[in-house]
Amino acid sequence: MVTLPRRDFLAGSAALAGLGLARGTSADEARDTPRYTTDNARWQMAYDKALAILDGNVQVLPHISRPVLIEGSVYRGIWQECGPHESLVYRKFRPDVARDSHLTFFELQRADGQLPANNKVTETGFGQIQMVVPIAATAWELARATGDGELLETAYRACAAWDGWLTRYRDTRGTGLVEGFCTYDTGHDNSPRWAGVPNQCPNKDARRHAPLPTLPRLCPDLSATVYGGRRALAAMATALGRKGEADHWMERAEILRGLILSHLYVAEDAAFYDLDAENGFVRVRSDVLSRVCGEHVPDAALFDQLWTRQLHNPAAFWGPYPLASVALNDPAFVRPIPSNSWGGATQALTALRAGRWFDHYGRSAEFSVMMGRWCQAIQTDMSFRQQMDPMTGVFTAGEDQPNYSPTALVMVDYTWRLVGVCEDADALHWNIRPGHEAARGTRLSLPMDNGKTATIAYRNKGAVLRLAGREVARVEGGAARLMTGKDGSPRALVGIEPGVQTVTLHLPGHLTDRPRRTLTLRANERMPLA
Repeated sequence: MVTLPRRDFLAGSAALAGLGLARGTSADEARDTPRYTTDNARWQMAYDKALAILDGNVQVLPHISRPVLIEGSVYRGIWQECGPHESLVYRKFRPDVARDSHLTFFELQRADGQLPANNKVTETGFGQIQMVVPIAATAWELARATGDGELLETAYRACAAWDGWLTRYRDTRGTGLVEGFCTYDTGHDNSPRWAGVPNQCPNKDARRHAPLPTLPRLCPDLSATVYGGRRALAAMATALGRKGEADHWMERAEILRGLILSHLYVAEDAAFYDLDAENGFVRVRSDVLSRVCGEHVPDAALFDQLWTRQLHNPAAFWGPYPLASVALNDPAFVRPIPSNSWGGATQALTALRAGRWFDHYGRSAEFSVMMGRWCQAIQTDMSFRQQMDPMTGVFTAGEDQPNYSPTALVMVDYTWRLVGVCEDADALHWNIRPGHEAARGTRLSLPMDNGKTATIAYRNKGAVLRLAGREVARVEGGAARLMTGKDGSPRALVGIEPGVQTVTLHLPGHLTDRPRRTLTLRANERMPLA
């Protein structure tokens, strides 16, 4: 995790404020937005519709007078498990919405530290904890990217208090792990994982659970969320110049990681499970696995086991349209697939979260397959609903209504991950696929956090990459990701497609014996260039 010294962070904050990017500035007022145009009319139509859906789902909810990105479809509100992460993905288009989608939770936080599970048109909910992607992690990434010192301070205080609340009320068994009290705690609506357990805590009080002998449960995904949150708190403390507190958060994070691995992983099944109050594993192989990977709990060796036996296994989670919410070969898989079902359907939320772990574990080539199939399914349907059948790619109709924000974000985010440029904390990822259908006569431009613009122009059998108008590279032939610094300096070439790719790379202005080089890249291979 990249961190910045406090002095550098605050200097970045002042510089970005001068660009009009600080505190609540709308995208239209502050800068241009990302641009994607292509000769592929079908792809362009889906991309443009996704942006229109997201624009329509930017709304003002009760209690906070500033716009946030709501979930859309039948969900008229914003949920802690997904709303902050979704707004982070959307931030290049609406930085104000990303900021306020986080501040909503911090401003509605109770005095005892409890963050709301949601803020809806009908109510602000505190009847469950409902968390997946740590709000501390998304707040830190947003504050770091935009140099927003005020958001950093606010997020650090709020997320530290939230961690304290969870420690007080969600570790009743004294194990150090995080406990689940109800179905909505993990957002696993209609999942066999929670069969027989109430959706919500009694009297909408997340400090209590129903009087069932199997409750409370020790949950690997809830614990992973807190683990990821503590790592983010450590990074925030470092940026704030609080080294002692940073060390404290990292120590607590690593203790929790060890407990997840030692208590909630079953090696014979290559799966993470809940452990109920009677010390029995709830043996439903669900997307708990991908959530634990999303916070990078498994090391590389353990991930390889999960990947081979579960996540990339066509009989388990890797159906034609990955990733199923319950393994296809698990007896608990629910068919026929009902609406809003985490009992097997492939969920857009899982697809959107995949960007948090596929590249981290070196599975960029396989991610390209998943992204392609998702974009294909979306373009076939165009209703942008919540979930689809992992075997057929058919989206569920019925109660699952159109215009769901996560599905729209998948279409936009995957387009840039497939054929565009993505900005990291200290690097640019230029994803070049000259033969891809989304790259047909395509041009992209991405406003960067430092005020510069990165562009890609596809032509003939290659692409020209520019940064602030200066040519950075030309890539021809096969697919590859060029990794550069924020100044365009080359770092590495990565294989991002299955099989072997032959790539011709030209790095103008760099002192090499062969300015044009033809390279052979295997899937997921990383070739240093510096």
